[in-house]
Amino acid sequence: MSLDNRPHYSGGCQCGAVRFHVDGKLGAASVCHCRMCQKAFGNFYAPLVSVHRDSRLVWTRGEPKKFRSSNFGLRGFCGDCGTPLTYEAPDGVALAIAAFDEPEEIAPTMQWGLEGKLPYVDSIHELEGYSTEEDPDAADFVNDIVSFQHPDHDTETWPPEERT
Repeated sequence: MSLDNRPHYSGGCQCGAVRFHVDGKLGAASVCHCRMCQKAFGNFYAPLVSVHRDSRLVWTRGEPKKFRSSNFGLRGFCGDCGTPLTYEAPDGVALAIAAFDEPEEIAPTMQWGLEGKLPYVDSIHELEGYSTEEDPDAADFVNDIVSFQHPDHDTETWPPEERT
């Protein structure tokens, strides 16, 4: 919360070239299974949350590049790393939930585009799973990873001086 008791959210793309703030409430959070959203996110579905009409969305570093995906839809993404960021329609703007610095605070409450829902999505939670550190075949690989991803908080400048 900000000093005026209005919610405040921040987020951005994977590389840090594009960052945003939302001052005020978020709207409905959902996942869309339609084929257009699947392709836009390169994923099984698109998790999105709308920006409430009384709230303010500000791009604080860079701005998304845009792709007109239909006569009604405009998709925003980072032109440097490709992270999907927005879906814009005549009724407003929605932001990609995982682009927020604290996405765990934004739980979807509905699903759209069920006609495009992939048949195995509902059973993914039944697959065998383990944490990254538990993967015995990737132990050396995991220990040697150096992330160049932007952290989940605002930074004065990005990227850091030199990456190797």
